[in-house]
Amino acid sequence: MNSVQSHLPTDDRSLTVTRITDTEWHAVEDDRVVGRGDASQRPDGRLFVSVDAWHAPVFDRIAATMTADLRAPLYTVVDETDQESTGAWLRAGFSTGRREWGYLVPTDPRVTGLEAVDPPTGVTVLPAGSAEEEPLRALDQLVRAEVEAGAGWRTMPAEVLPRPAWATMADPSKYAVAREADHYVGMVRVAPLTRQPRIGLIAVRADRQRRGIARALLAHALGSLHHSGRASAWAEVDETNPAATALFEGIGARRAGATLELVRR
Repeated sequence: MNSVQSHLPTDDRSLTVTRITDTEWHAVEDDRVVGRGDASQRPDGRLFVSVDAWHAPVFDRIAATMTADLRAPLYTVVDETDQESTGAWLRAGFSTGRREWGYLVPTDPRVTGLEAVDPPTGVTVLPAGSAEEEPLRALDQLVRAEVEAGAGWRTMPAEVLPRPAWATMADPSKYAVAREADHYVGMVRVAPLTRQPRIGLIAVRADRQRRGIARALLAHALGSLHHSGRASAWAEVDETNPAATALFEGIGARRAGATLELVRR
């Protein structure tokens, strides 16, 4: 969480910022906690920081202390429309690393045009929860290695999940899988969040791409959500990923926001 209000300044002389644990900082003024900082390491090894403070001077002091205590590079994520939080991180020495578009995706196949989409010949889509865990994890590791060798996993949708750094797949039951012969060749993850289901990942092995597998996986995932009564889903796409942008915009997804990933090197 990043929050800041730029007015109502605090008395800087009575403000102290203390590192409470390896990943937590507290700002105290007149024996009251008036702000908090947090750091969390993601599975790809990058360190993300956040600050929760109501007043700009408190935010600045916490951010300054954290950046002095931690080794660069450091990352944070802000809503592009939140100019106050963005400005606060820029004051702390951060700059824009990348932009992630947020899309509102319809699920009705009559709207998306996916009602007649079938997997390519020889490919079967296994519903979420039916894939074998060991080959699914092997596919996850393969796809991650392929992405890292190309654009880099940092270009995939950003998320923080409570899991060990070595465990890149938190819940295998959320994945639908494309199977060809005895191999898993593609996968889509849908998180059934209360407010809005989230398409967290759609990926196909490099040697099986451009055959319509990703489109078939998306048709399956959205169709399942539609049958369960969900009218739309949410998805994030890196602005430098034209294939993913074309995939979602081609089915009528509407751009509904943007997230900035800021970095301090």
